[in-house]
Amino acid sequence: MKRVVYLQNFFPLCFFVLLFFLGCTSLVEKTGRALDGSAAENKTVAVYRASKKEGAAVDMELWEVQNKAGTHSVIILLNQFPSIKLRGSLPNENGEFYFTSLEYLAGNYHGWNEYRLDLLGTGHLTLADDFAILSVPAEIEAVQISSGRIRRYDSSITGNEAVGRLRDRRERILALVEWMKQSEGVPEKLDRKTFEKFWKPILFPEMVSKKKQPQDWNTPGDQWVRADNIRWNTSYTGRTFPEMLREIRNTGTMLRDWEEALPWIYIEYEWGTILELLNQEIKLQKKK
Repeated sequence: MKRVVYLQNFFPLCFFVLLFFLGCTSLVEKTGRALDGSAAENKTVAVYRASKKEGAAVDMELWEVQNKAGTHSVIILLNQFPSIKLRGSLPNENGEFYFTSLEYLAGNYHGWNEYRLDLLGTGHLTLADDFAILSVPAEIEAVQISSGRIRRYDSSITGNEAVGRLRDRRERILALVEWMKQSEGVPEKLDRKTFEKFWKPILFPEMVSKKKQPQDWNTPGDQWVRADNIRWNTSYTGRTFPEMLREIRNTGTMLRDWEEALPWIYIEYEWGTILELLNQEIKLQKKK
């Protein structure tokens, strides 16, 4: 019996580790939803695709989908940000459509985070027999997380508890990103790997090799505290971070956010890039 229980717990864990390293949204989504017992809610009606290899300015897909109630909507997927889907209404007679939500799903070492973030914003969309034309000239405003789920090993957190935890995490991420962007010498428009490589040594010098640590991050007389089995240099925290982020780092909460929601942090950091990608007129060819 013990061996059976071990294998049952080990099987989903292997999937989570695989998903984390692959970074593939479709695989994350399909496996995650299969593991928690939920089924696909949308039927795909049509798929439109834009590719840089074919001269487009961005790698993108646009899906027209239908839910179980028969309501149609559109979903925008950006290849550069595979953890999110932007959902909107079908265009009206004037070609205007309305954003309704950003849907996030990404795995980590031992589970995944999933949420729906309500949006406000409009764009222009033409759906023809063989192509679609998309442009989003206006700002897209994030409102609030309205639903979500958290998976950790073989435990699921759902309902109000999940929404509360995800909202708290988003507030911490937004505060961290605001400080990142205000820091001096920060490079712009980083890809995901470069983002991690640049920021991890600054945020967590205790967690990287000596050659990657910031110069003079550990000086004589620095004070330390242990949290989550890690010794944190609280003096470095005080020298480097604003007051609102110091306790978050010194308690290990910032590291948990980084390990469990790095794609989420990256998305918030590059939100301006997402808007720039959508701000141009994009022609997509219908997939046969």
